Parts: sequence; C-alpha cells; structure tokens
Amino acid sequence: MTQLTAPLCSIVPPYLLDRLADLGDEGALRSRAVDAALRTARAALPPPGAPGATAGAAEASGRPGRTIADAGHAERLPGHTVRTEGGPPTADPAVNRAYEGLGATLALLLEVYGRRSVDGAGLPLHATVHYGTGYDNAFWDGRRMVFGDGDGTVFGDFTGCPDVIGHELAHGLVQYSARLAYHGQSGALNESVADVFGTLAKQYALGQQAADADWLIGAGLFAPGVRAVALRSLKAPGTAYDDPRLGRDPQPGSMDGYVETAEDQGGVHINSGIPNRAFQLLAVDLGGAAWERAGRIWYDALTGPELRPDAGFADFARATLAAARARFGEGPVPEAVAGAWKRVGLPVG
Repeated sequence: MTQLTAPLCSIVPPYLLDRLADLGDEGALRSRAVDAALRTARAALPPPGAPGATAGAAEASGRPGRTIADAGHAERLPGHTVRTEGGPPTADPAVNRAYEGLGATLALLLEVYGRRSVDGAGLPLHATVHYGTGYDNAFWDGRRMVFGDGDGTVFGDFTGCPDVIGHELAHGLVQYSARLAYHGQSGALNESVADVFGTLAKQYALGQQAADADWLIGAGLFAPGVRAVALRSLKAPGTAYDDPRLGRDPQPGSMDGYVETAEDQGGVHINSGIPNRAFQLLAVDLGGAAWERAGRIWYDALTGPELRPDAGFADFARATLAAARARFGEGPVPEAVAGAWKRVGLPVG
C-alpha cells in the first residue's frame, strides 16, 4: 500500500475560525492565516517514512522518548528544546502539561493495546508549545504536535486539555494504521477515531468508568464568558456550544442529520459526531472502562488489514462488528456493536 501524505490535522474546525474571523476577531484572523500557510507548506513535504522525512523514527528503540520544544511565540518549528524524556519538570506549566499529555497517550497505547507509540515501533514523540502569538489551535502535522496559547478571549491554552493532546496524537495512530483519507466520510472517521482515542487517553489516566466520563473533547478550552462546555461531545453531538460568536455546534448524532458540504474537507469535523456517538453508546452499554472492550474493538478495526483508506461509515461499522466477533465470539458483545450502529442510523449485521 502506498504511504499517504499525512494532512495537517487541527483540533479547532476551520468553520469555527472562519465564523470568528468574519466577525473581525483578531485571534481568529491571525490563526486562520497561519493554518492556511501551514497546510500549503505541509502539502509540499515528503510523506512520513519517505526519504528525507522524519529522522527520529529510525532511532526509535526501547521506551518511546518525548521531546518538548518552545517556539517562543514564533511561527517556526521545532523551536528550542526545553524538556526531554526523563528530565525534571520545568517552570513552564505548558511544557509540563504537554509532556504529561504525550505520556498519557503513550501509556494507553502500550499498557492497554500493546502498541509502542503511534507507529507501533517506538516512534519518539515531539511537541512544540507557545507556537505563534495568540494562536487559536493545536495540530499534528505528521511529525509533531504543536500547541498555541490561545488568544485568551475565546480560547485558552491548548495544552490544558489531555483529550486534545490524545486526539492529535491519535491522528498519528491513524496515519500509521488505516491511513484514512482526510475528506468526506473517511475523513470524518479519521476525526472520530482521534476523538475516541483522545477521550480514552483521558479516561485511562483518570481511571474513569464509561458511565462516569464526561465524553467531551476540549472541556475547559474556551475562555470565561464563552457559552460552551467543549469543542465536541461524543455523548450528545450538537450540544457542545451555543454562543453568539461561535454559533451552534453543528454536529449530527445520527445519519438522518448527515451534513452534505464541500467545506471542512467534506464535513470531517461535523459528521464525525455520528461514529462518535456510536462508540459512546457501545461503551456505556458494555459497561466498565471504555478502553477495555469498546476501545479494543475500535483499535482492532483500525489496525486490521481489511479497512481501506477510503472507508465510509458503513465500512467501518462492518469492520467493528467483525472485530467484535473475532475477539469476543458470537453473543452479547457483537450484538451491542450492531445495536449502537443501528441507533445512529447505520444498521449492520
């Protein structure tokens, strides 16, 4: 299979920045321009694993290492290295939060799924904090995680949410497994898988049961005064925010609300609410910790050989059902998987 160039995957959907920019929000205008330049530059780079790509991957051995750099509010990467694997905490909370967030995702992958880093071969993880001035986003560019500080008016510091860190690193997991194409339904699956493993990383670090989790991505990310609980809700898509500046969360929670659009790469951040809700329904239905059975089924489907880069929702639903049967046999677990997909309008059998 040909290695696909990893897209620039950012946590804040472009339609949110567009709306804020149209209202004259300076932080959004600046961040939108930065994102556009980054996407152009990313498209010109060789794909990860190709000649001239990331050098760190070849050095991976033993425990995956973490390196945190500080961009010093410049828009240049990687910045100045300020903390490495095993090093003591620094005086900068953003550096320490990034370090711990990378570690939480590494722990989930290794301790639960037996996977050494996002590539399965111990790939070192790199992150940069304090990128740009008031930059309203965080992203995975195929090689590293990058965090903005937020403008303080709409968004706060992006290192403050462990699920945001897990989400972005999970794009790396997709990059090194199913390589889901970043447009339309396959792109929405890419975003959904990132949300799923982002929330699993947080739940695992906190030791939460599925019934007790908040199922939010980006809780606490918005600045005071913004009428929002998070960027997205896996439990109740479409309810994460309703604010005069942001508008209303557009995510549907079932196929009868599926959004046909040419924006946002064909609605990758919008329609991801549908598979998100299917996962949350399954996890709560199965009970216990979400990473144990529901998470294992999603992981098996994502890393199995059958899932193609252009997979749609129905393809992924079938892959999860097959994964449930392969791991747990016929009976209540695959029945719960089929039931969850049926409740979001995707009957599979």
